[in-house]
Amino acid sequence: MERTARIAGMLVLLLLPPFAAAAQSLADYDYENLRFRGVGADIGWIAPNRVDATTAYAVRFDLGYLGPAVRIVPTISYWSSTLKRSELERFANRLEQIPVLRDQNVSIRASDLGTIEWSDVGLGLDAHVVWTTPVRLLTYVGAGFGLHVMNGRGGAVQGTFIEDLLDSTPAALSIMGGLEYEPVARLRLYGEGRYTLQSDLRYPTVRLGAAVMLAPAVNALRRMP
Repeated sequence: MERTARIAGMLVLLLLPPFAAAAQSLADYDYENLRFRGVGADIGWIAPNRVDATTAYAVRFDLGYLGPAVRIVPTISYWSSTLKRSELERFANRLEQIPVLRDQNVSIRASDLGTIEWSDVGLGLDAHVVWTTPVRLLTYVGAGFGLHVMNGRGGAVQGTFIEDLLDSTPAALSIMGGLEYEPVARLRLYGEGRYTLQSDLRYPTVRLGAAVMLAPAVNALRRMP
């Protein structure tokens, strides 16, 4: 696990937010506090531009700090929802423009497609710049990148080329900010807001969760002025 943490840390050096890089040089970053420290799970709400708003689930792994204040957090997320009516109509219009269908004057309406579900399994790697506060709260802002496995399915399109068109593995960028509170030792409650941007999908997310810390806190944080 420690080897994995170090590999993740090297990748995140390419992603460090500009405000963190401006505060210190790359020489300040090392692996002294980079190790598996805890795991958390959360539930949230997302509102994508192409599907109906839905519930999202995520697991995150705390890999410690890559130098002062920069925490490395891999994530796994999942959600599933149905395509919006407006998206079905747009998709039907696009299908009508496929040459082989257009040449045969095939007419496709949104109702012909039935209900189409779209699901997403996302693998992400986030970098958080973390501050402590006088009231036992941790605050953070950060950025991340990820790979998403999108899967479309529906009774009317199952086993057709239309279903294949809905499947993809796009990359994504995210920005986020959150608060963490430790009511008892080794247990953290957290809330987070984030915005994710893919090539053909974008959405805000609000998450609430809890994390079990398996290692004690380290002196690698910034203090809020």
